[in-house]
Amino acid sequence: MAVGSFADKTHRPTDEEILELIGPKSELWSDLFGFMNDNYDSRKDFAFYGKNYGWAVRFRKSSKALLSLYPQHSGFTVQIVLSKSQAKEAFNQRLGPRVKAILREAHEFPEGRWLFVPIRSKRDLMDIKRLVILKAPPRG
Repeated sequence: MAVGSFADKTHRPTDEEILELIGPKSELWSDLFGFMNDNYDSRKDFAFYGKNYGWAVRFRKSSKALLSLYPQHSGFTVQIVLSKSQAKEAFNQRLGPRVKAILREAHEFPEGRWLFVPIRSKRDLMDIKRLVILKAPPRG
């Protein structure tokens, strides 16, 4: 099963299609967009990552990827890659049990840990915000 629900490479989803698909999690989606816009000079774009991942909304600061969001039916998954030092620091954060377990179970690659976090609650979203702040300090 794909991480995201938009797996047709020939059709980039619109914002309206995404909000309709994620339905009850639209408020959390909008909250995360607001957080990124308020705290980072980031560029939002779309990228297609193949049939196993589908279309994602990416937030990048300069050339650095901050996070990617994969819309799904009734929700979305956030992908964030933490370097070894960032992952080590994340283990010392007060993260909820779900995100902490995802962090612990994530395979460590040379570039760091790739976390795929299905956002189910405000707690999950708060944890993602903490991880983004570890990755890149918010603007002044």
